[in-house]
Amino acid sequence: MKKEARLYEKLKDKSTHCFLCGHRCKIAEGKSGFCGVRQNIDGVLYSHVYGKPCALHVDPIEKKPLYHFLPGSSSFSIATVGCNFRCGFCQNWQISQADTASGLELGQEVSPEAIVKEAIESGCKSISHTYTEPTIFFEYAYDIAKLAKSRGLCNNFVTNGYMTQECILEIESYLDAANVDLKFFKDSSYKKICAGSLEPVLASIRLMKELGVWVEITTLLVPGENDSEEELGGIARFIASVDKNMPWHISRFHPDYKFNDHKATPEATLKKAAELGKRAGLNYIYIGNVTGWGNDTYCHDCKKLLIKREAFSILENNIKQGKCSFCNTVIPGVF
Repeated sequence: MKKEARLYEKLKDKSTHCFLCGHRCKIAEGKSGFCGVRQNIDGVLYSHVYGKPCALHVDPIEKKPLYHFLPGSSSFSIATVGCNFRCGFCQNWQISQADTASGLELGQEVSPEAIVKEAIESGCKSISHTYTEPTIFFEYAYDIAKLAKSRGLCNNFVTNGYMTQECILEIESYLDAANVDLKFFKDSSYKKICAGSLEPVLASIRLMKELGVWVEITTLLVPGENDSEEELGGIARFIASVDKNMPWHISRFHPDYKFNDHKATPEATLKKAAELGKRAGLNYIYIGNVTGWGNDTYCHDCKKLLIKREAFSILENNIKQGKCSFCNTVIPGVF
């Protein structure tokens, strides 16, 4: 199934200009964009992944990770192949780095109506566009999100943030939350490792926050790449400049894909990053891919335990009607 793309314009000589993501590809007739899944056919830009999910799962919302968005609930998670980044440390590279020319089996056709129906029947409170980059299957995500909203479900993106303002404004009425990967705080690193750039990601975070989308940030700490005090401090200060209550998930790296020669992140580095976040004034800092510490939520006012987590399970929840049960402080998020 192919579907005409959104957010593009037709140019001369049957070329097209896509303005869905930060690459803003100009695509000649017969060619595909950087994502590998949007193709110019006779002067019309099409998505080849509409209705072709390669992954369908029911996940705890904490797996996204979203810790201040419907905690303890299930989210119906979907993805198609493709991505607009080329991260060498991607943990889902088998599907994110595939494209419609790779011969990868894309799965059976699944309509937006079927996705929403299955999400409701599974008892989910939201639909997560995740695993790969939801921007590249935007038409599919948009139709699902619009229908889901009408049926009482929430929608969230787990995204690299490399999208345009036009893209965010197009879907903001139906988008409730986003976890944005802020991978580096150096444009040179984004160019070298991801084939992208920093500023569009920062702009997406600012804009979603302004529009009222609940935003959480994730940074995967890769030894020797983004774990310096300067870079981590820069990330922490940026988040604080947008909102000190915006949760920062600091995740431990494990060797994968093209970064198999790197070591796993030492716990001391994770603790250093958390300390830099506290110095910047961040109220909610979490550590991912570790066990036994770093995942609990404490009230930013009275400091008492609000949510006790073990892996992706909630063992204790002291948030009632969006407030701390102990001091009645409003806890930022969607509860």
